[in-house]
Amino acid sequence: MAEKSAVPTTALCDFLGREQVMDLGVRSLWTPAPHVAGPAFTVRCPPGDNLMLHAAIHRAEPGSVVVVESGDLDYALAGGNVCAVAQLRGIAAFVLDGVIRDLAEVRAAGFPVYARGTMPIPGGKKVVTPLGEPVRCGGVLVNPGDLVVADGEGVVVLPAARQQELLRDARAKQEREEAQSLDDWAAEHRARIDKALAAGGFQD
Repeated sequence: MAEKSAVPTTALCDFLGREQVMDLGVRSLWTPAPHVAGPAFTVRCPPGDNLMLHAAIHRAEPGSVVVVESGDLDYALAGGNVCAVAQLRGIAAFVLDGVIRDLAEVRAAGFPVYARGTMPIPGGKKVVTPLGEPVRCGGVLVNPGDLVVADGEGVVVLPAARQQELLRDARAKQEREEAQSLDDWAAEHRARIDKALAAGGFQD
């Protein structure tokens, strides 16, 4: 996933709609925020229960981003050992619409977790739900196999059917901007802003 993860979320957002960008509550739980990308392995956990996330770490393919729709923020979905096992199995990251615990352990191990925060109370392990179904995380509908990209700016989801097109366009724009001097960028920016101002009737 190195090539895909090299494309920042800001570049991708120039080609994605707002509905593909998770809300700001789902953030990296440690800094500097790791930059990760991988296909979504989707999980749904009901309120107070984390059984299916624990099941998922033994079933998700290496390189996957485990994406969880959680029923509440009152109970931790995972802790240090679960994150450590996921890391050993090659899972790229957790993206959780919920909370974890044992943050110091997770941070020390360097396992990427994007979530809403921490809670020391563990969830139960009783409720079985299907794995690999569409879930909603951070306000975004995530389907199995969608590409999830996360970094210090946030988390975005590329629909599987548009993944190659979006990566190509974002990478091309990024390369153009990197090849452009700041002076050239500033001149283009000024011209674009002045045109928009004139169209709106602004006068200096």
